[in-house]
Amino acid sequence: MMPSDAEFATLTGPFRPEILAHCYRLLGSIHDAEDLVQETYLRAWRAFGRFEGRSSVRRWLYKIATMACLTALETRSRRPLPSGLGAPSDDHRVAVAAREPSVAWLQPAPDALFGSDDPAAVVAGRTGVRLAFIAALQFLPARQRVVLTLRDVLAFRTAEVAEMLDTTTAAVDSVLRRARAHLDAVGPVADDLAEPDEAAQRALLDGYVDAFTRADPAALVTLLRADVELEMPPTPTWFTGRDAVVGFLAARVLRRDHWRLVPTRANGQSALVVYTWTDTGYRAYGVHVLALTGTGISRVTAFNDPALVSAFGFPPVLTP
Repeated sequence: MMPSDAEFATLTGPFRPEILAHCYRLLGSIHDAEDLVQETYLRAWRAFGRFEGRSSVRRWLYKIATMACLTALETRSRRPLPSGLGAPSDDHRVAVAAREPSVAWLQPAPDALFGSDDPAAVVAGRTGVRLAFIAALQFLPARQRVVLTLRDVLAFRTAEVAEMLDTTTAAVDSVLRRARAHLDAVGPVADDLAEPDEAAQRALLDGYVDAFTRADPAALVTLLRADVELEMPPTPTWFTGRDAVVGFLAARVLRRDHWRLVPTRANGQSALVVYTWTDTGYRAYGVHVLALTGTGISRVTAFNDPALVSAFGFPPVLTP
């Protein structure tokens, strides 16, 4: 017997935000994650009459979502950042590679996606949603990515993961060991989490906005760490070192009153929705995700994709 829409929504609706966050971690794309959540809930609705309650509704939904993501990952390449494709430049005078819109780039996710009840926010803290961690997951084979996420981020028990994946606990433990080793080989999976206090974060963020708006490279120098990194998908070229980053921005990006930046949050980090001046006003340009530390800004990931602005809940045109 098919459930009523109201019954199904009551039982499964509360888990939608965390299922969406789970799909995002596995796929690296908010758009793909939303599609997979729709598919998950359609499959769940169709199968609800056969749900016998041997597991919780939550774990049942995770099983459906995980299997849907595994199927999707069979036909989709990993979503990289420029830092995952090649070495950085420490000279701002290098030729910048042409944009690569054909690459399926990693996307940031608004903090609102994860929701205050996302269990990963409790179990793994910010590390489980940080951009560097999501980027590192992309290097893992699909099954390793799934097992590590279910065990180390969401803290499901080994037996529960085995049931979700229709396998044995021994197989889960084996995959988890390989996944952890693979992740260690990739390198650091999180930006420096020793963030400054709220007042210092606000000062760094306000300073960054002000420097961009006024096109003031000297002001940026005071905000960026000496080892700061800048990457700008869909541009493969990326830079390391304050001289290279500031030199690139000063020569090729900054123009007075050309940019407007609006604070937001992404992947548990400070972020800015970016608008650029056109003949018809300030129009959506992308999203900057910042890694803030006690000694300054350590990384700027500038996602130059106007479509992300609406995904963060902001309008395509900035009104005065």
